[in-house]
Amino acid sequence: MTTTASSLAGTPPGVAARAAEGAPGWRLGCYGALQAALNFVALPLYVFLPAYYAAAQSVPLALLGGVLLASRLGDAAVDPLLGRLADRMLARQRARACIAVAGGVLLAGFLALMALPALLDYAAHPGLFSSLLLLALLLTYGGFSAASVIHQAWGSTLGQDERARTRVFAWREALGLAGVLLAAAAAQFGGARAFSLGLLATLGLSLGLLRLAPDPARSALHGASLRGLRAACEPLRHAAFRHLLLVYTLNGVAAAIPATLVLFFIRDRIGAPALSGLFLALYFASAAAGAPLWVRAVGRLGAARCWIAGMLATVGTFLFAALLRHGDGLGYALVCAASGLCLGADLVLPPALLAGLIARLGHSGSLEGAYFGWWSLCTKLALALAAGIALPLLGLLGYTPGTPAKGLLPPLVIAYCLLPSTLKALSAALFRRGWREHGPATATP
Repeated sequence: MTTTASSLAGTPPGVAARAAEGAPGWRLGCYGALQAALNFVALPLYVFLPAYYAAAQSVPLALLGGVLLASRLGDAAVDPLLGRLADRMLARQRARACIAVAGGVLLAGFLALMALPALLDYAAHPGLFSSLLLLALLLTYGGFSAASVIHQAWGSTLGQDERARTRVFAWREALGLAGVLLAAAAAQFGGARAFSLGLLATLGLSLGLLRLAPDPARSALHGASLRGLRAACEPLRHAAFRHLLLVYTLNGVAAAIPATLVLFFIRDRIGAPALSGLFLALYFASAAAGAPLWVRAVGRLGAARCWIAGMLATVGTFLFAALLRHGDGLGYALVCAASGLCLGADLVLPPALLAGLIARLGHSGSLEGAYFGWWSLCTKLALALAAGIALPLLGLLGYTPGTPAKGLLPPLVIAYCLLPSTLKALSAALFRRGWREHGPATATP
């Protein structure tokens, strides 16, 4: 029987968490389904949108870049405040309603983004067009971020041990990867209209399924005395969280650099641009398939050891990729499968580790949103840093897009293979050292 909001009010601390821990997989799938809709939005926002506006209305790239940068910076800046909103909504058992409102804002902004080039001529009304583009982006990013932070904070309240928390996030991330694959299919077959219809379908379905998900587990509000900015900044007071956040950000940069350069590598190093879609599908499908394997591994080795193993396995995979040459399509398919399996560790284990850290620091039931607000900010920071590092580095090394990357260590191999391998190895070393100091036995302020 589903735990109701009213019954939770009188539930002893931890009882709801144990109930969620024992929830059947289909109910965790109902929780995780929202991530499919959120990830469905991400691909058109980051990949499709610039080319779409440039082709449909000849919007100058400089203007597009400026508007996108302004909207993304504004979005990232409010994440810690959205974290506090998440805490309030969870405490009042209004997470579902708040996610539904955020989803409505997201949908309105996204539909406006997809329709604007067909409804308004940029050349005739450049100022109005730019203002409406910025407004639509702010609505889309704002709704996306609010729903995402609340959803992550909700997941961190489900399950009382490491394996149970990992299981929750495995469901969420596996379904999120399914959303990426759906978006890739929409990009291939339908463009803007397919994206709009796809978001309507996935968001509507996921909000319906969310009603069947385990309720957020609440315990005593240890942080109830904290208010406003002090509550939002409370996570940063703890060395264990600062360390985990640093490793997460550095590892995120290492993961995002290959994502930024993958199409260049496939075209100019492997020489198989026609297979790009298949390579990407294999990568994301492998990540989804690997999620349950990491859950099993956590039961034996623990989440910390598993994440280190995943990072080191990624290092080995990209060192192998550095050996590939033009025409090595099969070898690169192996790289996609192996790195996809490792991506499963990056997606599932860090939020599970954070949820455990929140519990050990005594902030369960009070500050999950504050922690995940900073977490979300650093996720976006990692994406921005990856583009800001990788693309200028390629230019400095003399790489020209469209020219074959031949030789032992051309610039593309250095940026795509060796740089992320180095950052991954550094992330693993920092995490291993810091976890000894701030791990389960010593996670103190």
